[in-house]
Amino acid sequence: MDLNPPPEENYANPRTCLFHVLFKAASLAFYILSALFINNFVIIFVVTVLLAALDFWVVKNVSGRILVGLRWWNEINDLGESVWRYESLDQESLARMNKKDAWLFWWTLYLTAVLWVLLGIFSLIRFQADYCLIVGVCLTLSVANIIGFTKCRKDAKKQLQQFASQAIASRVSSTLQSAFTVV
Repeated sequence: MDLNPPPEENYANPRTCLFHVLFKAASLAFYILSALFINNFVIIFVVTVLLAALDFWVVKNVSGRILVGLRWWNEINDLGESVWRYESLDQESLARMNKKDAWLFWWTLYLTAVLWVLLGIFSLIRFQADYCLIVGVCLTLSVANIIGFTKCRKDAKKQLQQFASQAIASRVSSTLQSAFTVV
């Protein structure tokens, strides 16, 4: 993954990008600033986790679909088993996705998890186990999206490889068929 955003390209979906970043920043900022201004753990827990849950929902159901063309979900089949589903746009549509939007999506997804880990380390160092609970919930939501979208991306790449191999096999088959029909 490239460290720098693609040059000379504007965001194709600025509102989606804004909300993709907004809830992440809001949950992190509230958690950090609340230690300075609020002495009530319950309020800090509820508001921080609510903001992280809103971020989880926006990323999973809105920005993932719009910014990178990926979607994932879990459902229970008729046998009562949990089944994970991964969906991506077709390869032509994925190739047309805005590179700057995708860069913002992936970097903020990973950076948020890293920041929650650092905040968890600080909570451990300060011997604040109750605050580790908040960080644990928020980190779990972040990591769930990372895992879901990473598996989606791998599934999309696998579909591309299958499409390419089918196209090559079809081309070779039609070439061989036409070669033998001429003889």
